Amino acid sequence: MNQTSDYWSFPYHSQRMPVLADNVVTTSQPLASAAGAQMFMRGGNAVDAALATAIALTVVEPCMNGIGGDVFALIWDGTEIHGLNASGRAPAAWTPERFAAMKAMPSRGWDSVTTPGAVSGWRALSDRFGTLPFEDLFEPAIRYARDGYLVSPTVHRQWQAQIAELSGQPGFKEAFAPNGRAPLPGERFICQGQADTLAKIARSGGDDFYHGDLAAAIAAHAQKTGGLLTQADLAAQRADWVDPIRMAYRDLEVLEIGPNGQGIGALMALGMLDTLNVSALEVDSADYVHLQIEAMKLAFADLHAYVGDADTMAPKMTEQLLDRDYLAARARSIDPQRASYPGPGNPHQGGTVYMTAADKNGMMVSLIQSNFKGFGSGVVVPGTGIALHNRGSGFSTSAGHPNQVGPGKRPFHTIIPGFLMQQGKPLASFGLMGGSIQAQGHVQMACRIADHRQNPQAASDAPRWRVADDNREVRLEWNMPEKTVQGLRDKGHDVHVAPRFDLEFGCAQIAMKLETGGYQAASDHRKDGYPIGF
Repeated sequence: MNQTSDYWSFPYHSQRMPVLADNVVTTSQPLASAAGAQMFMRGGNAVDAALATAIALTVVEPCMNGIGGDVFALIWDGTEIHGLNASGRAPAAWTPERFAAMKAMPSRGWDSVTTPGAVSGWRALSDRFGTLPFEDLFEPAIRYARDGYLVSPTVHRQWQAQIAELSGQPGFKEAFAPNGRAPLPGERFICQGQADTLAKIARSGGDDFYHGDLAAAIAAHAQKTGGLLTQADLAAQRADWVDPIRMAYRDLEVLEIGPNGQGIGALMALGMLDTLNVSALEVDSADYVHLQIEAMKLAFADLHAYVGDADTMAPKMTEQLLDRDYLAARARSIDPQRASYPGPGNPHQGGTVYMTAADKNGMMVSLIQSNFKGFGSGVVVPGTGIALHNRGSGFSTSAGHPNQVGPGKRPFHTIIPGFLMQQGKPLASFGLMGGSIQAQGHVQMACRIADHRQNPQAASDAPRWRVADDNREVRLEWNMPEKTVQGLRDKGHDVHVAPRFDLEFGCAQIAMKLETGGYQAASDHRKDGYPIGF
């Protein structure tokens, strides 16, 4: 990418600057980034740094991810790209009949808990690419949990917002609201249960979580409080190495993890936009934003109709949804002057944290992990600090749907790591957190980088739009230009402008290669994090 003087402009409200260094790690919480930097200082590589950061995030940002969540990752090893799907599967007792009378899956409690995959993902990444001992990666996180850490302002806000809803879930209040509230900004929070659990995972290489005392404790808590997750379900967990899916957009190639994740939605939208002359439009104008929104709505309509566990989707559905002719036809249905509310097409027969790390030898890691809705299900295993995710709520209860709940199936997943290539070479590892904003944010950042050559910090700082889950309402950030807001309303969009500090627009992190060597690492101004370089 041509990184001229114009490239280094920062046109938006945030005055954050990227960090330029040979080794970088960036995430939404600076204490977690510091954990990754410590691994670099010990001689570790980008995978070691990414894992130490991810593990620390379960402690210092527990309202967004946890030991009982899932992980996805994309890794450039210096020669080629690898994908990891470490999402969990439904318990064996989750038959379609059990949920048939429900209009939707429960969003909290045991009936939203699938097998946690994060620990299996940590182990798989370390075994294949790590250089430091697995146990060493846990030292910062264990220290934060045992000795405590000072809670940051944004984490406090997210934590406190969940207390009322989750305090009645088994084990939650004792672990994460011992005073009946979230810890205050600047207050020290200690969770000895997390420290003990992470120490057991570290010593056993993760085996204790799926086969040992921790697995027994999780299963016993389920049996006692109404859950169906068993030791056999935990023992059956495996993380899978997968080939990424990809889409050319302008002179870039965007890579994602395929279904059961929503990354395919980002690629579909970009494939549609690639047939339109988006780059000729003024950045942040109503015409520019409108085309992106309309492409995203079309992608979401297909996503919710055809995508589920890759093992049970219609044969070749992923390829059919990414077919360039199909996407061009979908793009032709977009009216550049009017909003639409589309249904699915007919393809040719189908609470999260994000971080990235990159090292001087060329290894780049794009990693995302989540408990889904904040603390997830709200269920916490007593004495362990294990907050179990609610990914099971991503299943459908509709008979015959490709994402219908069933034993051993993976649910539709929102968390997606992203990666950019240019002329066959790695350019950037990137991503952002926040439910359905993730695919939308990938589209917005990729367009800004490819169409308007914005640098990573500017692409992150720019005002975002978000199509709501009903695929109709459009939410805009507070600093979207007023002319754009009115222009979108004139085109028929149901527009709502969010207040400042609204956290529904995601939090991005990105590490991009410099032409002169090294990386530029940017962290989103919407949360507490900063990039660290070494």
